[in-house]
Amino acid sequence: MKILGRVATQGRALAVALGAVLLLAGCGPIVVTGGSGGSSDGDASDGAGAGGSTSTTIDPIETQTLPTDVAADYQLGGSYDPPTGVGIVARDSSEYPAEGLYSICYVNGFQSQPQDAELWLTEYPELLLRYPDGSDADGAVAGEPVIDANWPDEMIFDTSTEANRVAIAAVIGETIAQCGERGFDAVEFDNLDSWSRSDGALTLDDSIALASLLVARSTEAGLAAGQKNSAELGSRGREEAGFVFAISEECAAFDECAAYSDVYGTNVIDIEYTDEVDVDFAELCADPSHLPLTILRDRNLVTPDDPDYVYESC
Repeated sequence: MKILGRVATQGRALAVALGAVLLLAGCGPIVVTGGSGGSSDGDASDGAGAGGSTSTTIDPIETQTLPTDVAADYQLGGSYDPPTGVGIVARDSSEYPAEGLYSICYVNGFQSQPQDAELWLTEYPELLLRYPDGSDADGAVAGEPVIDANWPDEMIFDTSTEANRVAIAAVIGETIAQCGERGFDAVEFDNLDSWSRSDGALTLDDSIALASLLVARSTEAGLAAGQKNSAELGSRGREEAGFVFAISEECAAFDECAAYSDVYGTNVIDIEYTDEVDVDFAELCADPSHLPLTILRDRNLVTPDDPDYVYESC
C-alpha cells in the first residue's frame, strides 16, 4: 500500500505463451491479501506486442468521467465515512468501496505488496527483477530480487519480456476482478514508474506495455482505469495504455499538473500533502487554474480518529 508521495495484441500465440509461463510457475488460482486478491478465470485474453508496443481488441467500456462538482478523498491509510461534499473516494483493494460514491480501487501493479512478498518469492519467482552480477546498487546481491530503494519492503516486477508481462497481468488480474466484484467503479495502478528505479534493466516502454494489459483486465471487470503519477508519460498514458483519468500526488508541488490536465482535462485528482512546505494550500485553491479535484491530506493518510489526520479540498 502506498501512503506517501512519489517524486495489447490479443491472439492464440499469447494464450500459449501465458499458459507456458503459468505452467512453469506451477500456479493456479490464488488469493493475495492487502491489495491483491479475489478471483478470475486467469485466461490469456490480452497480451503485449514485441518491443513494448501494445494494443487490444477489447472495445472500451462506457466509462463515467470523474464528477468535478464534488470533492475527492484519498483513504489508503484506512477507510472511514467521507467528509460532507465528497463524491469520489479512493481505497485500497483490500477494502470495500464507499457506498453510493464514485469509488476507485488502489492496486500496486508494478511491484509487490509487503505482505505478499513470500507468495511472489515462492509462487512467481521468475516474475521478479533480479540483481545482475556486478551490480553496484546499494545492498545488491547477484540473483536476489531488486528492491525499490524508496520502498525497502517492495520487490520490482520484471516487465522486460512479453511473457512476463502477460503472466504478471494474469496475477494482478485477480485483484482487478476483486475490485469489480466488490463494486468499485475504477482502478488506479501504482508504481508505473518502477522502471526508473531498476538501474536500467527496465524501460518506460515495458511499463506502458504492462499498463495496457492491466487496463484491458480492468475493462473486462467493468472498471475505468487511471494513471497514477508518472507525468513523463504525456499522452502515451491515454493513447497507448488506455487510461481515462489520472491521480497525481503533489503535482502542484512539482509544478507538473499541466502534464496531466493537458491529457485528461478535469479527470485528474491531485493530492497535496501537509508537509510540503512549497505549497500554500489556500493560495493554490485561490488560483483559478487549479485542478477541480485538488485535496490536502496528511502524509500518512490516517483516519479521522488519529490526531495527525488532515483533510481539506478546494
